Amino acid sequence: MLDSPTKIEPASPDPKEPSIPPTWTLLLRAHAAATQQISGLLQAEHRLSINDYETLSALAHAPGRRLRRVDLARRLLLTPSGVTRLLDRLEDSGLVERAGSDVDLRVAYAQLTVTGAAKLEAAARNHVAAICALLEACLSAPEIAQLGDLLGRLSAV
Repeated sequence: MLDSPTKIEPASPDPKEPSIPPTWTLLLRAHAAATQQISGLLQAEHRLSINDYETLSALAHAPGRRLRRVDLARRLLLTPSGVTRLLDRLEDSGLVERAGSDVDLRVAYAQLTVTGAAKLEAAARNHVAAICALLEACLSAPEIAQLGDLLGRLSAV
């Protein structure tokens, strides 16, 4: 995950690398199609968006099931205002609550509620199964492992 944007210098077009732009387009299209499919299932079965699910999951795996709002925004790759809108919806649904710090009154935490943990647990089974089915329909186990390795390198950029 990036803490701050990394400046990527554009490379000069190299006639030896004509596959890079089409590969990039395929990556973006695959991401969009997978996101749309998985999001539709989460919404239909659990009334959660992918961002809702990722937020609940991040909080569930955090110490004390809570994160500072600014840290959550970084983890989800959202702006502070984007995470505020997301958390407002989750708070209205009773899945997350705002918590203060005993040490610093300026710090605001997002904390997973018992209801939020139950919602995440119910959604997780279907969500993981849908992701597995999506990948296994197109790729073999070694290809899935290779894809994970390649995407891991990209996320380190």
